[in-house]
Amino acid sequence: MRVLCRVTRSMLQVKLQKHNTEAKGIKYKNGLHCTTRILKTEGVKGLYRGATSSFVGMAFESSLAFGIYSQTKHFLQGTTQSGKPQLLAIIPSGAFAGGVVSFILCPSELVKCRMQVQGADSFLQSTSRYSSPIDCALKTVKSEGLTGIFRGGGATFLREFIGNAVFFSTYEYVSYYMHKPLRDASSDLTHVIDVGVGIFSGGLGGIACWSAVLPLDVAKTIIQTSPDKNHTRNPVQVLELIYRRSGIRGCYTGLGPTIVRAFPANAAAIVTWELAMKILGIKHD
Repeated sequence: MRVLCRVTRSMLQVKLQKHNTEAKGIKYKNGLHCTTRILKTEGVKGLYRGATSSFVGMAFESSLAFGIYSQTKHFLQGTTQSGKPQLLAIIPSGAFAGGVVSFILCPSELVKCRMQVQGADSFLQSTSRYSSPIDCALKTVKSEGLTGIFRGGGATFLREFIGNAVFFSTYEYVSYYMHKPLRDASSDLTHVIDVGVGIFSGGLGGIACWSAVLPLDVAKTIIQTSPDKNHTRNPVQVLELIYRRSGIRGCYTGLGPTIVRAFPANAAAIVTWELAMKILGIKHD
């Protein structure tokens, strides 16, 4: 259910970013207007377009990101365990984990974005529409070469590099300062407290992350869905164009659906991660 909700909000986010930043074409007033139009023109299935590639990308992203972060932070901290979060270990660990997963996310998100924008308001002609994620990937490679599947890689890398550093830093500090006054609580409430802290710290981490990197995500969407093969792949240049056209508001297109998705999705991810570590007997400082 969490994944389906995330896919639905991702569809709204991509639609808003694609169409509301263009010079011409349809404009969505907000997420509700976008949802209503999708249901009217494409039906319920339109809300879940690109779900398959999202499932694959999210599975690899979650397992790799948390695993790489944990191991890298442990390596950087060494035997020093002061209790208080150490930014000199957290920031590079989060950034490194994000940089690695970006190479997996880029192709899966390119396929997802192209599947999601090929609805009734798509730039694609009927002869070039994609019947499935695999069909999308194959046609992309055929028309743009192997590097085509990694279009938007620079924007994806920067988004994940910065975003994961912000996410894990926020999560670690919020978790630490929430746990601090509760350490003397009854042992019977320990699990309930841990889940509550995990939900709050993970949710705030997600909001902080997306608030910091949403403009890069907007640029990535524009780069990956542009029909022009020669379209610039420099996210800074794309954002400059959007800013001149729509101002700072254009750079944060899709903020509403993104924030709505960020809190529950990241809260669930943190709670699941912490629970998995307890089950496996892995100590989490």
